[in-house]
Amino acid sequence: MEQFFTQNSEVILKLIIAIVLGMFIGAERLLVHKEAGMKTHALVSMGAALFVLFSEALTEKYINLPGLNPAMISSNIVIGIGFLGAGMIMFRDSQTRGLTTASGLWVTAGIGMACGFGLFSLAIIATILVLFIFIVMNILEKPIRKISDENENLGEKI
Repeated sequence: MEQFFTQNSEVILKLIIAIVLGMFIGAERLLVHKEAGMKTHALVSMGAALFVLFSEALTEKYINLPGLNPAMISSNIVIGIGFLGAGMIMFRDSQTRGLTTASGLWVTAGIGMACGFGLFSLAIIATILVLFIFIVMNILEKPIRKISDENENLGEKI
């Protein structure tokens, strides 16, 4: 058992870092009562890292196979997450909901991909920037939304 962990320590580290970074983003989404929380973001991030690790393993095993393009796996992660994100977007009362959550899942997949490639600095910096966008922008948007709502209500009274 110890040999298993020793031989796979790099893979385990990449997956765990992807999970933890995804959980940070999901925790913020959970705190603001959004649809996709810690589990969803952790799974998206880990899944993206897993597919990257899978494509790297394929490359090592089948390096001389003609027509093998492991980059296609990575590009299809982006497409697949796009479909997941599209499912998060809803239209209600002529308003769009879930767009930020969908884009958060999309960037979380990118963070997972960075972890899968071992680009931990990139993944950590991206996570910090995502949290900055979610937290700081939310604080900045509140007064703007209040002004917008007041103007909309004023327009209805006229």
